[in-house]
Formats: sequence, structure tokens, C-alpha cells
Amino acid sequence: MTAEPTAARTTGNRLRWLVATAGGVGLAPIASGTFGSLPGLAITWALWLLGSWPALLAGTVVVSFVGLWAADGVAREQARSDPREVVIDEVAGQMLTLLFLPLTWQTLALGFLAFRLTDIFKPFPARRMEALPGGLGIMVDDLVAGAWANLALQALAWWAPALLGAR
Repeated sequence: MTAEPTAARTTGNRLRWLVATAGGVGLAPIASGTFGSLPGLAITWALWLLGSWPALLAGTVVVSFVGLWAADGVAREQARSDPREVVIDEVAGQMLTLLFLPLTWQTLALGFLAFRLTDIFKPFPARRMEALPGGLGIMVDDLVAGAWANLALQALAWWAPALLGAR
């Protein structure tokens, strides 16, 4: 059974749920983390079209801090350290994965794959970050996974730019 916002919630709690679940994407019955990464791709593309890297960097910072607030509130409300419905961390991690890279369909696809793999396998120190309290632990482990995925893609962009569709 998934936890959903109820009518008894305050406007602030509803906003937290809306943000934490990436507009409800986190309520998917299976693979919520995978589905939760998809809005990160869409937001990345939109910010890229609006203003390239400065817009994407600013958006990643905003999503991370607002996500921290939302994830912390939902985790406290649910009395769980990392509720599966909270996917704003995947959104932020996916956005970080794609920073400072040539944005092509190949980069988006490989970035999605790289982030999902690093988020699932949690390279050091991502797994340790999960132990941080509240929303911090929820958000930071995915940001570390995103940083690792970004480094892998940066290396790929350096050694084999054609794989990312760069010319």
C-alpha cells in the first residue's frame, strides 16, 4: 500500500508530498526510483533550453534544497528513514549527472543509465550518506551517486565524445 496525501494534511504538507514525490511519480507501484529519475531528465532538458549550464546548475541547487525540505518532512511524517515514495532525490541526482556535458539524446540516455546504476550500487561514500539524518540522508546519497555518474560521463566525453553525440 502506498502512502498518499490525505485531505487532513495542511497545505504545507501537501506541497511537501507534491515535491517529494515529483508530482506523484513516486507513487508508482513499482520501480519508483527509476520512474523518479525521468522528471530529472525532463527538467534538465527544459533548463538547458532556457539557459544552458547556468540554468541547469541553479536548477540542480534549487531542486536539491527544496528536495531536502520536502524529503525531510515526508520522512518524519511517515516515521521512515527513506520512504519509497520520495523520489525528489532521484530528480536531483539525475540533474547532477548531466551537468557540464554536451546535452544530446545519447547523453540523456547514457546519463539515465549511469545514474540508475550508481544509485542502485551506491559507490563510496554514497551508501554511508544514507545514514545521515532525515532528508539529508535521503538527498545526499543520490547526489553522491549523481556525482559519480557525472564523472563517468565526463571521462566518456573526454575519451569517446562520439558516444555522447558530441562532435
